[in-house]
Amino acid sequence: MKNLFRTMPVEEVLARGERGGLNRRLSGVDLIGFGIGIIIGTGVFTLTGIEAKSHAGPAVIVSFVIGGIVAALAAMCYAELASAVPTAGSAYTYAYATLGEVFAWIIGWDLLLEFVLGTAVVARGWSGYLANLLGLPGEWFGETSTVNIGAILIIAVLTVVAVAGIRESSRVTNALVVVKVSVCVLVIVAGLYYFKAANLHPFVPPAQPSESSASVTEQPLVQALLGMGQSVYGVGGILSAAAVVFFAYTGFEALANLGEETKRPKRDLPVGLLGSLILCTVLYIAVALVLIGMVDYRHIDEGAPLAAAFQSVGAPWIAALISLSAVTGLTSVMMVELVTIGRIGFAMSRDGLLPAPLSKVHPRWGTPHRMTIAGAVVIMMFAGFVPLSALADMVSIGALSGFVIVAIAVPVLRRRKPQLARPFRVPLSPWLPILTAVGCLYLMMNLNVMTWLRFGIWLVIGLAVYLIYGRRNARIAQSPQAKTTGAPV
Repeated sequence: MKNLFRTMPVEEVLARGERGGLNRRLSGVDLIGFGIGIIIGTGVFTLTGIEAKSHAGPAVIVSFVIGGIVAALAAMCYAELASAVPTAGSAYTYAYATLGEVFAWIIGWDLLLEFVLGTAVVARGWSGYLANLLGLPGEWFGETSTVNIGAILIIAVLTVVAVAGIRESSRVTNALVVVKVSVCVLVIVAGLYYFKAANLHPFVPPAQPSESSASVTEQPLVQALLGMGQSVYGVGGILSAAAVVFFAYTGFEALANLGEETKRPKRDLPVGLLGSLILCTVLYIAVALVLIGMVDYRHIDEGAPLAAAFQSVGAPWIAALISLSAVTGLTSVMMVELVTIGRIGFAMSRDGLLPAPLSKVHPRWGTPHRMTIAGAVVIMMFAGFVPLSALADMVSIGALSGFVIVAIAVPVLRRRKPQLARPFRVPLSPWLPILTAVGCLYLMMNLNVMTWLRFGIWLVIGLAVYLIYGRRNARIAQSPQAKTTGAPV
């Protein structure tokens, strides 16, 4: 049993990163572009309206603030670990060096779930937006299609870019980021012209029983455990919305996977992580405020809230620009997620927990092409054939569980390796990392019971794979430096 908790020495992690074969081509500016590219997407284009109408009312702005604060705390924990241990794998690698192999496997398996499902969900959304923008046939591009050809094609095209090189991926992402940030700024400036303060009242609608006849599996876990009836609005609605809109912030952790491809990781990784998150948080809150001010929250269109808001005030040209921005925005999200999947699988394969051929680096392009292509094939199967709206919350629970592990890893690594150089340090450790872990756990508790059940099933499957394959083939088992005395917490 003690082999389940063997840890990888930090020195070995760093050595593997140096001889990993990935090309160091990214700057701090490139990392900020990647961060904005993956963060700004579904959250700003759809979740704002859905959660305002369904759970929080105008106080959805507070939900975004809460989500942003928790994300910022998690980003600081990521920044410390990423600057001290700049390697592919991010939370997976940090857990391997601090908490033990079984925790590393769980979080790696969890991250693959987050990014595979997240990419598939976004691909289907991209296909729908493109159909609306260009009038394409719904039987091939819509949610009612038997095979979503649009979702499959966009993943195939972006996989080619992701395999061709990290620099090429960065250039495509940065170009798309310029488009969608420009449209977000336009939305904020133009929306202020149509802003009506009366739409902000009441800012926190009084709590009321949910009108839906949802079963207990569709209740937030915290309400189900306390035996509370399902309700919306009020403080509970704000927190429920915060747990869902946290999906909008997920993705910044993808930057921590680029440590082996960053020119000056000890400086640029904290800049990319914190810089991109701060900029996106400001944009989210501003867009949410404008949307709520333009339209009464009870009449918000859930399908395309921003575009519909400008249509309703007689500005169809802005609505068209928003649809175009949605297409470009979701494209950049998929681009970064594909890159991230390749790096997480590359790290796990290099350590022997996944088959070794997946860690092969292309001799010309310097990318983990086999893992990237394998991940893309799985994504295309989900995106092409499976409606994933019911599984979207899985992305949030996957990200939040990863943040819990990272927050715990910060004080553990400080205790085990106090002499390790840390260019960025989380202030007030261990109290701030503990607060981060508690905040993430509480947001997880506000996701519904069915999400927790699906998450549990995924973890059970993952543990079975680990016990049958990963534990026996882990390369650390052959390392004389491997620690098998358990992980000190």
